[in-house]
Amino acid sequence: MATGAQTGLVRPSGTLGRLRGAHLVVLAILLALAAVAWLVSGLRMAGMDAGPGTDPGAFGFYITTWVVMMAAMMFPSIGPMVLTYRRLQEGRRAGTASTAQFVLGYLFVWAASGLVAYAVLKAGRSLDGGLFSWHRAGRWVAAGVLAAAAGYEFTPLKQACLLRCRSPLGFLLGSWREGLGGALKMGTAHGAWCLGCCWLLMVGLFALGAMSITWMIVITVLIGLEKLLPRRAGGTLLVAAVLGALSLGVAVDPQEVPGLTIPSRAIHGSSAMGGTASSMDR
Repeated sequence: MATGAQTGLVRPSGTLGRLRGAHLVVLAILLALAAVAWLVSGLRMAGMDAGPGTDPGAFGFYITTWVVMMAAMMFPSIGPMVLTYRRLQEGRRAGTASTAQFVLGYLFVWAASGLVAYAVLKAGRSLDGGLFSWHRAGRWVAAGVLAAAAGYEFTPLKQACLLRCRSPLGFLLGSWREGLGGALKMGTAHGAWCLGCCWLLMVGLFALGAMSITWMIVITVLIGLEKLLPRRAGGTLLVAAVLGALSLGVAVDPQEVPGLTIPSRAIHGSSAMGGTASSMDR
């Protein structure tokens, strides 16, 4: 592959100061979108935290909420990748549009993962006969999921995915594609690596309460720590320690886990994220 200097992807250092304003605008837009997504998530999910094992509800409500949730949770931590992509695109006619395509490609992967999660949840709830409700095996499943997420932090696959998320320039130069279609493909590729990095953290979110803003914040902070802390090993250890502590808390004394909603015995088989069909239509 040609180097950045040969392809014109890396601009002369003297232009960097002139480009800082454009970079700040891109970052501001990304963070503003994340802020709006957090606001919308809070409004849609208000009063709907039924704890672990909450039914995903109607498909339309679920998938729109999921996409907004992913924008809220993931946009802050992909800032370095998007800014690096924008810098490499400076001076090109399709720079702004291709940056938007890159972000859309990234979000598409997370939307697709939501479809898979929905199918698995619905199939599981229709086949388990209540076995995985909280007051039967559900508590132990939740603890096991969190323990698995902690252990996954140290696997080669996790480390390979995390390395690409933490190395924007290396990822982009190694997978560069021209044009809007190329931007979409690169965003999708980055989304796939990010999914490989964070999928068990998202499963952990379901184990704690998918409709909980509190647990959304916790998982978002963990994702940001492992992607943005200067020392990768430190971030991995910290995230694994938090997940391990949550697993132990859920297994030993879930009532003492701050922010955890303990499901009622009637929640399994209810029709809503939060229990009322009417709230699904919001």
